[in-house]
Amino acid sequence: MNLYQLRYFVTLAKFQHYMKDSEKLCITQPSLSHAISTLEKELGVKLFEKDGRNVILTKCGKNFLKDAEHTLQLLDSSVERLKSSAQGNGRLDIGLLPTLGTEFVPRLIRGFLSACPDKTIDFHFYNGLTADFLEDLKNQKYDFTFCSRMDQEPLIDFIPVARQELVVIVPPDHPLSDRTEIRLCETLDYPQILFSRRSGLRPMIDKLFLACGKQPDCIFEIDEDQTIAGFVANGFGIAVVPNMPILASMHLKVIHITEANWERRFYIAYLKNRYRTPLAEQFLSYVKSHALI
Repeated sequence: MNLYQLRYFVTLAKFQHYMKDSEKLCITQPSLSHAISTLEKELGVKLFEKDGRNVILTKCGKNFLKDAEHTLQLLDSSVERLKSSAQGNGRLDIGLLPTLGTEFVPRLIRGFLSACPDKTIDFHFYNGLTADFLEDLKNQKYDFTFCSRMDQEPLIDFIPVARQELVVIVPPDHPLSDRTEIRLCETLDYPQILFSRRSGLRPMIDKLFLACGKQPDCIFEIDEDQTIAGFVANGFGIAVVPNMPILASMHLKVIHITEANWERRFYIAYLKNRYRTPLAEQFLSYVKSHALI
């Protein structure tokens, strides 16, 4: 069975006349008859029976017609989507850290859509952690992820696109709450809430404290920075987090770290040496040209 046979069958089922249908299909009548006969032999049932000069569907033919039409509709729809994709339209699946979903990524997407007014683009976004994103990226669940950089990922390219200053956050009634600046080593006397080891930010913060000669007393390990901020605001401890916009609206104090270049970098991550659709290539080029680094 092949697609030509299916299309011939559906056309003959619609017009029910070999000569007229062969003209519509631009083939000879014997060729159409042979194609239908071969299909019937393969299926082991009769699909048509004669009705004067015309043919009509048998019961088996009527049942098969529904599935054949559905199959061809699905195939034609898929072909059209692929052709549209070749023109720069289509869908992009993107993973992003929640902290990037409040400002950076929405602004980036708005700019990209404005730059492509004639394109039909369907974005799907997923929140999560860097470690999970990278595994799903390798399984081709995502086209791109906006996340932290992780070592020992030879299959993935990381391009820096944004950065956030790292700050210390404390409850409003904390002994450090009157400070506007602080050295990181001065925070070691206080219990801290740390990022979990699954977070892409945890290795960086561990290195920063290693340079201080001591790791802090950890009371909780939490995956997401917004949740860490919530626990700090409720008096559970202090934390080192990115200076996110949401911090300004929370009941806590933000203290700047005096050491230079203490910041978190964000990256767009994607698989190396893998085919990307024209839309994906265009989006990647746009992100690179509008990166904040």
